Amino acid sequence: MALQGPIPVTFAMVFPHGCYIVGEVEPVKDFDASSNGRFVQARDKQTGELVWQVAVMDGDPTLKPAQKTVAVKILAPAQPVPPAPVAGIPFIPVEFDHITVTPYVNGNGRLAYSIRVREMHAPRPTTQNKPAKDAA
Repeated sequence: MALQGPIPVTFAMVFPHGCYIVGEVEPVKDFDASSNGRFVQARDKQTGELVWQVAVMDGDPTLKPAQKTVAVKILAPAQPVPPAPVAGIPFIPVEFDHITVTPYVNGNGRLAYSIRVREMHAPRPTTQNKPAKDAA
């Protein structure tokens, strides 16, 4: 099979209804290298970049509550900074770029996906949000 390793996808493929930050950006622990109370941050096996994690809530209204929150891993040399909060919204809207998903079988024997990204930013305006240009 030609498809091996992380699968590149678009933000719209993973979060067609958008997503919202519901946690802090935190370093991911390297469980093999950490010992005796000494914390070692994980590095991506392919790029060597530090791995950070943030919990996001999927905006898909059809998901069950247990399926709404997912961890997104961010590969970056320094701790990523979330977008600024938006007045009147309890969660921070966010988009990600350079996304890959890696399928795996979780502890319950079910198919799951690890989501890794390279960039985090505020949502970009869509063509639906842009004012129409005058046709004159």
